[in-house]
Parts: sequence; C-alpha cells; structure tokens
Amino acid sequence: MYDLILKNIARFIQLTPEETDRFTSVLKPRTLRKRQYLVQAGDVFRYECFVNKGSLRTYHVDNNGQEHIVMFAFEDWWTGDMYSFLSGQPALYNVEALEDVELLLIEKSQLEQLYIDIPKFDRFFRVLLQNAYISMQRRISDNMSLTAEERYLDFINRYPHFEQRLSQKQIASYLGITPESLSRIRRQMAGKN
Repeated sequence: MYDLILKNIARFIQLTPEETDRFTSVLKPRTLRKRQYLVQAGDVFRYECFVNKGSLRTYHVDNNGQEHIVMFAFEDWWTGDMYSFLSGQPALYNVEALEDVELLLIEKSQLEQLYIDIPKFDRFFRVLLQNAYISMQRRISDNMSLTAEERYLDFINRYPHFEQRLSQKQIASYLGITPESLSRIRRQMAGKN
C-alpha cells in the first residue's frame, strides 16, 4: 500500500526506518468510485492527497455552466485544492474521480506536526509546492502564447499515456478549446502523417 508513495518521497529525501514508520502512521487510505468527489467547490479541504491508483480531474465551473479542467492527477501524483488546504478557505475547485481511485491522505494538522518531528518533510513538501508553481506558470504562459495545436502537441508529448485514459471532451477542456476544435486538430495532424 505504501510502496508508491515511499518511492515518490525517496526522489527528494531519504527516510530512516523509524521516519518511514512515523510517516505511514499518519496516512489515511481513502477510495473513491468513478465520478465521486474528493472535494467540491465551497467545501474546506484539509488534506494533501497522493494518488496510489486511478485518476482524478480538478476543474472549475464558470458562470455559464462551462467546465474548465485545471489539472489531472494519475498514479504517483499529489492532488487536492491547494488554495483551500493552505488558506483554510472554501475550495475553489471540484476534484472528481475519473476512474476508481485509491488515495493516501495526510491531514493538515498531522502534516504540520510531521514538519516538526521530521524536518526533512518540510523540504519535501516545499519542493512539491515549488514544482506545482512552476508547472502552473508554464501552463498559464502556454495558454497565452501557444496555438491550440501547439498546446495539444505539448500535451501529448509531455503526457503520452494520458490520451488513452481521458475523453476528447476532457482533453479539450484542459486545453481550453472545444471538442470540435480538438477533432479538427487531430484530423489535420493525421493528414500530415
């Protein structure tokens, strides 16, 4: 149950057996069925979440009822509503299971205690936050400066396995285009090959 999360952590910090036991003692397993919410906009979310199995989407619904997917999370990824987690304010996003999901959750108060008990976890989660910020900045810049076709090409090059697990509508929402535009881009790309 803990193999994947411990490998994820080992990329940045090394834990002693005692530290590993302390860390795993605060993890709470949670399962979601497809279409079940981890958090809904308006609810306060107090967890860091690691995806052990399955996939989720984080999205916002605008005033016209249009969904805008902000991110996906697959196995070996961390997810949640960071705004709500850090601020204690209601979540801005919905996080919904796209498949049956197995998660490991860490409650905010237990994470704060972990920072005190094992200071290297402060570094680990700081690196995660920095990487998320870098990724968000790149996504914003790409959305402002790249064409829809360039964004799609970047998406399939960076995440080649995603396309088989996501619907065309979900990919289009993530790219900020209509499903019809995505179909047109795919047809044009197929014609070039």
